[in-house]
Amino acid sequence: MTSSAKSHAQHGLKLNVAVRADAKRRLQSIRGHVEGILRMLEEDGAYCVDVLKQIKAVEGALGRVGDIVLRSHLTEHVVTAAARGDEARRVDELMELLKYR
Repeated sequence: MTSSAKSHAQHGLKLNVAVRADAKRRLQSIRGHVEGILRMLEEDGAYCVDVLKQIKAVEGALGRVGDIVLRSHLTEHVVTAAARGDEARRVDELMELLKYR
């Protein structure tokens, strides 16, 4: 485990039950779409544009799951950072995250 992962492990994934269930449901749906794309690629008659549309749909769905998790992080960690005195750490985390969004 990296030092970054160790430092974050103590905080855990603070998603309430409904948010966690929603994210899980969405990811299971995404898995189904990815499996559908794989089936399309196994077919001789798969049309490139159809495959690309499905890939874009999966990207969008993953983005929405990311938004759900980000909202949870902002609510559970960032908004309460001042009370804990770790504002600088949270800002650094968000700056790092923005590299990937």
